[in-house]
Amino acid sequence: MVTGASGRTGSRVARAAEAAGLTVRAASRATGFDWWDASTWAQALRGADAAYLALPSDVGAPGAAEAVGALAREAVGLGVRRLVLLSARGEDQALPTEEALRASGADWTVVRAAWFAQNFSEGPLAAELRERGELVFPAGEVREPFVDVRDVADVVVTALTAADRYVGRTLALSGGRLLTFGEAVAEIAAATGRPLTYRTVPTRDYGESLAAFGVPPLEAEALTGIFGTLLDGRNSHLSHGVRDVLGRAPRDFADFVREEAAAGIW
Repeated sequence: MVTGASGRTGSRVARAAEAAGLTVRAASRATGFDWWDASTWAQALRGADAAYLALPSDVGAPGAAEAVGALAREAVGLGVRRLVLLSARGEDQALPTEEALRASGADWTVVRAAWFAQNFSEGPLAAELRERGELVFPAGEVREPFVDVRDVADVVVTALTAADRYVGRTLALSGGRLLTFGEAVAEIAAATGRPLTYRTVPTRDYGESLAAFGVPPLEAEALTGIFGTLLDGRNSHLSHGVRDVLGRAPRDFADFVREEAAAGIW
């Protein structure tokens, strides 16, 4: 069972799982599954051998630990013991959610990912670059080893299929080099030939912008709190989970940019 199978990570996990010969059951609102409605869980879980858990909101958002813990316990009760949770590297707010998974009795693996490269090509940040030619974000000059979501998916599927090798383990994933958000935007600009720019703003100002865009106040507050810690420099280092699990280097950010630019994303 793959939650969020039409989303950024779930869609790649589903494709990688199918390529590995697994049968994938998509669990999303389109198929009747809702993270916030426990009555929809059993139908999605029953008969599955394993599940990939990716929350539609942030893994450190209010209610995330309760939802993951409850679903994991239900999964175990239905015989679905093998669970892999997508988490975030360096996010203190995600720790209660990870602990809820561990306490469920499942055969668990936590995958802590760095900031996704695909955040620049999918979703609101991509729309900003495409429509305004500018990315406004509260990251300052902090460096991040952006990880390709395809690498995350490959690690998840390997963790699900490698017997018990990754049970009870937390895997930290990153790309292979550190970039500021401004440097990342500059690489995109060079690949597209567009004069794209990056402008940093204080975290509080960004929260006000989220509210102006219609993000509910509690969600905007939670996100700005998460950004305030995630982007304080604690993640300005490489993790080697991709190489350790897959036996190869992570995909480079420049390769991601060239592929997306050729596809006309920006």
